[in-house]
Amino acid sequence: MNTQHYRLEEVQTPVQIKAWLDFPKRLYKEYPNWVCPLDTDIEEVFDPARNELFHEGEAIRWVARNAAGEIVGRIGAFYNREKADIEAKVPNGQPTGGCGFYESIDDQQVANLLFDAARDWLKSKGMEAMDGPINFGQRRDWWGLLVEGFDYQPLYKNPYNPPYYKALFENYGFQNYFNQNSYNWNVASSEASSRLQTRSERLYALNAGYHVKPIDTQHLDEAAENFRLIYNKAWALFSGVKPMEKEEAQAMMKMMKPIIDPRIIFFAYQHDEPIGFFITVPDLNRIIGRFGGKFGLWQKLRLMWELKVRKSCDRVFGIIFGITPEAQGKGVESAIMYEYLKFVYSPDNQYKDIELAWIGDFNPVMNRMIISYAGATCHKVHTTYRYLFDREKEFTRCPRLGLKRKEN
Repeated sequence: MNTQHYRLEEVQTPVQIKAWLDFPKRLYKEYPNWVCPLDTDIEEVFDPARNELFHEGEAIRWVARNAAGEIVGRIGAFYNREKADIEAKVPNGQPTGGCGFYESIDDQQVANLLFDAARDWLKSKGMEAMDGPINFGQRRDWWGLLVEGFDYQPLYKNPYNPPYYKALFENYGFQNYFNQNSYNWNVASSEASSRLQTRSERLYALNAGYHVKPIDTQHLDEAAENFRLIYNKAWALFSGVKPMEKEEAQAMMKMMKPIIDPRIIFFAYQHDEPIGFFITVPDLNRIIGRFGGKFGLWQKLRLMWELKVRKSCDRVFGIIFGITPEAQGKGVESAIMYEYLKFVYSPDNQYKDIELAWIGDFNPVMNRMIISYAGATCHKVHTTYRYLFDREKEFTRCPRLGLKRKEN
């Protein structure tokens, strides 16, 4: 039985923040597939000047120390009133906050100390549940616990953790709210290519003005607005998803601009109306791992050199795929993927791997499409857990997208 004494310490000073950031760099020394995230990316999450969720929310961080004063764990907790209200309106829902950026040694006592701190703080703010491990920001970043696929290098801003974390979360009482599947797209599959081509030709034969084209980097403002329109239609039925504002879409496109490869981002239209997108970017984790979390001038120049000049990045990260509800089931997704394949098969393509991340198990249609039409195989699974503060309340998993659409 573990009888060690651990103490909790709130992170407030620059020295404490640095120690909080540096802890994983020691913890993962024996994990060759882990890629050190950039300190600035993580600090942006906890910076009220750069994270709009602070407008109606708060965040806090702690470390756990052993009797010798060494850090043995860390965690962050956060909530946003607007997002909490959205979760409360879901059937059997409740105001829900989150905990994330959890790291610790393999010790349930340490885990419980950190989870208790997050639970009690969120409860004091009016929350009735917490999801974890999640991000205080968009779901596309640092969301979920890796439970399958430990032999693969993580994608940029995707979680990687030791296998023992699963037991620490579940022993505490966290339950599986939904899984996020990541797929390897086997573009060499001639059978999958043939299926995509057949469905694409069937779509175009409708003569209804369907067409697919790459992003126009000369008109990124227009691309951002098209993305926003599709996103809000395609994702509006998902539990806990807030519609995207125009300013947010523009800021996202501005942030992505330096790494955009226009050959691997496609939009679909019916006449001039945007109805679908497939957003992929070079996976920065292929490059930034050697930076040790730093991202100063030298690292920025090195990143651009590797991306734009040497073109050394050999993996593509599929960030998001979306089709508006009225265009689903017609073959639009196949037309987009078939146009993508034309580049993949071209002599200009330097990418070897394509990973399609964040396909929630609450979206069975998209999972079937990725497997059946694209010939992709699931090789990583992340779990988003939920912990209900009322331990007597019935737990329900995230509503399936199809079921919610049917109710509406």
